[in-house]
Amino acid sequence: MERVAQQRDKESFMQIFDHFSPRVNSYLQGQGVEASAAEDLTQEALLALWNKAHLYKREKAAVSTWLFRVARNLWIDKLRKQRGIAYESEDEISELVDYDPTLDADGDRLLAVMGDLPGNQASVVYKSYYEGKSHSEIAEETGMPLGSVKSSLRLAIRSFRQHFLEAE
Repeated sequence: MERVAQQRDKESFMQIFDHFSPRVNSYLQGQGVEASAAEDLTQEALLALWNKAHLYKREKAAVSTWLFRVARNLWIDKLRKQRGIAYESEDEISELVDYDPTLDADGDRLLAVMGDLPGNQASVVYKSYYEGKSHSEIAEETGMPLGSVKSSLRLAIRSFRQHFLEAE
């Protein structure tokens, strides 16, 4: 990955591509993405890896963590576009989606923070990030007002940020 980032080494990229392409594709299909869409999203994720390799920080996450996060975010973006979901603030969404692709760097730390969150925040985070549901779907499912869903997500993200910034 470092050779891709620093030297734009095509051979190293092809090794990464050959290794991760089937894994990312399988992951996306396992999340319910149709085969053709999973293939497209896999290509987009690996293209993002090529174009944004300089943003990768080895000390924060494994390449797999970074790449799977990118693929997942691309899938969520695609779902949101298909559903025509409108958001109050574009900055709010970019903050949630593009915050830091290495947030998953330490699963144990994530689980610890999730365990410390109030129940409604943990539930909203799970439904949004693990189940890929929109804010409206979460509101409908939980009976929470849409604004409360968004507030809960913001508070949870703040908790994650505080925990991870303190740990550095």
